[in-house]
Amino acid sequence: MTEMNQSELLGLLEQRREPLAVFLYTPLCGTCKAARRMLEVAAHLLPRDLIMAGGNVNMLPELVNLYRISSVPALLVVPADRCSEPEIHYAMGSVEQVLEYIRRVTS
Repeated sequence: MTEMNQSELLGLLEQRREPLAVFLYTPLCGTCKAARRMLEVAAHLLPRDLIMAGGNVNMLPELVNLYRISSVPALLVVPADRCSEPEIHYAMGSVEQVLEYIRRVTS
C-alpha cells in the first residue's frame, strides 16, 4: 500500500483506469491499525492491476468532503471504469470481508 497526499489521490480518482482501493485512517486509531493489517494480508490475494493507496484523513480535507467520509477506518473502492460512484466501507471485520469489498469492483 502506497501512502499518498491529497493531490496524488485526487489525481488517481480522476485519471486512472485501473481499479483503486484507498484506505483512509488516522495515525492514533487502533481500529485503523487492525484494518491496515487486514488490507496488507488481502493485498497478497488480489489482482496485480489493483492500485492500493492509503492516506491520513487529517491531511485530506478535500477528499473527505468530496466523498463525505464520516469515520475511520474507511475503505474507498473505485472500479476501473470510473462510471459508477465509489463504494465506501467502514466495517472491516475480517480479511474475507475486505476481499469481498474489493473483488466487487475488480471482477
